[in-house]
Amino acid sequence: MLRPAVTAFVLCLFALPALTTPSLAAPEKRVWRVDSVVATRAGNRVVVQVKGGVKSGGWSHPRLKLAHSDGHTLVVEFLAQPPAPNAVVITALMPVTAKVTLRSGRGMVTVKAMAEANDVTAQILP
Repeated sequence: MLRPAVTAFVLCLFALPALTTPSLAAPEKRVWRVDSVVATRAGNRVVVQVKGGVKSGGWSHPRLKLAHSDGHTLVVEFLAQPPAPNAVVITALMPVTAKVTLRSGRGMVTVKAMAEANDVTAQILP
């Protein structure tokens, strides 16, 4: 028979993965703002780099998600995981960056990055 402390430890080990799964995390939200967008062509792909800001600390996993494309413009959403509602965070404008490589035809000439407060459009550089 295991001691109570050992039993509790073993139960915690099995419960830990359930507590850290992404399904229990808060849904992603758009970051507060986009400050700059740089898009460069690399063959049949476009590398998009976006810099922006969020209103507080505690944001994680910033990423760019393709929203849609109309043949001339790639539109991406600038998303991140917000802090938990009960988390203690600094209230200040904090920088965030993200980068993504997307497939693109020769007709693509611009990239538009969307945030909560604004959006920024940039030409794709050769």
